[in-house]
Amino acid sequence: MASHVKNMTEGKPAKLLLTFSLSLAAGNVFQQLYTVVDTMVVGQYLGVNALAAVGASDWLNWLMLGIIQGLTQGFGIKMAQEFGAGREDELRKSVGSAAALSLLSAVVLVGLGQLAARPVLMLLQTPAEIIDYTLLYLRIMFAGVPIMMLYNLLACILRSLGDSRTPLNAMVIASLTNIVLDYLFVMGFEWGIAGAAAATLIAQLVSGGFCFWHIRKITFLKMVRSDFRLHRERTVRLFVLGLPMAFQNGIIAIGGMIVQFVVNSYGVIFIAGFTATNKLYGLLEIAGISYGYAMVTYVGQNLGAGKIDRIRSGMRAAMGIAMGTSVIIALIMLGLGKYILGLFISGTPDVVEQTMQIAYFYLAVMSFSLPVLYVIHVTRSAIQGMGNTVLPMLSGVAEFVMRTLSVILLPMLFGEVGIFFAETAAWVGADAVLIPSYFIVVNKLMSIRRPE
Repeated sequence: MASHVKNMTEGKPAKLLLTFSLSLAAGNVFQQLYTVVDTMVVGQYLGVNALAAVGASDWLNWLMLGIIQGLTQGFGIKMAQEFGAGREDELRKSVGSAAALSLLSAVVLVGLGQLAARPVLMLLQTPAEIIDYTLLYLRIMFAGVPIMMLYNLLACILRSLGDSRTPLNAMVIASLTNIVLDYLFVMGFEWGIAGAAAATLIAQLVSGGFCFWHIRKITFLKMVRSDFRLHRERTVRLFVLGLPMAFQNGIIAIGGMIVQFVVNSYGVIFIAGFTATNKLYGLLEIAGISYGYAMVTYVGQNLGAGKIDRIRSGMRAAMGIAMGTSVIIALIMLGLGKYILGLFISGTPDVVEQTMQIAYFYLAVMSFSLPVLYVIHVTRSAIQGMGNTVLPMLSGVAEFVMRTLSVILLPMLFGEVGIFFAETAAWVGADAVLIPSYFIVVNKLMSIRRPE
């Protein structure tokens, strides 16, 4: 067995979750590092219009990535359950089937992305001065969907086996690669936005190759051709887990595009300020995402082992850790936010000042609301780990409804500042569905399985 693989059905839940999450959080830090460097290079070297162009692509780009992550994370739930139950033969078949389904899905998504890019940007009323740049960025990113699918599937396989260290190492390598290529392609070769997109995809390819190299060394995952055959029952089960998560991420992204539609109506400076803070969104939720990944693996393995009491104790530990972390991150962002935002913004003093005011106000609103977001990550992931991806999907619908209603109604009442509260309202809507859903699912499990 590979040394980084970890059985999470034994040991103290808090220690297991924290140890597992720290590697993931560190990996996410490096992932955000190259996202931040992308933004810095584009904003400082190419200017506010280029920064706004990348920002105008954010939600459409996230829609594609969200679908990819939803599918692969759903597949990973079944893998974690098989690993926790000790069913290595079934685990190999789940991995093989997931690989085949991921390849087919990637081909479909490339075609859909290329066809939809321009019509959706037009529908969102992307400003004329940036739409060509935005479209170029999206076309390159969508052409790289198979690369994104490769990395996300391989990382999910490793996480389902309790290995969070290998994805960390992969992300460190990818981050360093991306940073070097950013400066080379954008500033050296002067490829502009296209260079930033190409750097990101090459970095993901490198990280995917690193993960694949390590998976090949896991003895109980030695695959044979028959493991990749698609059997109806297994395919249905994988899609039952993956499709609701893909839909959940997709509808959240569509809500974000509606927000982008409203933001686009306020002009390039507002878009640039909004974009600068959105690039810090990842830093705000780094730990939350990591705790979520940890919970999916922890809960999935313990469900496979039939240890329901450990699921409940793990939930309590994860929630306490998440709340403390969210407060610390919020305080850091409130204190250092202007300095960090200043790294993304360039132009005349007047343009910089206007953009900074917009960006920091939005950052402050999200920082104060951060504990609400962390509840989403922990609770949603716990429910998914228990094999229920439908209720989390419904929380995504609630998030979509609240985000959409808020971004339409609040600006009518409070002007442009109302837009900044749409995200908080969406988080509250998701929690309203997730918190009772968790108790419903875990109590149902307790009623049909004898506690350990």
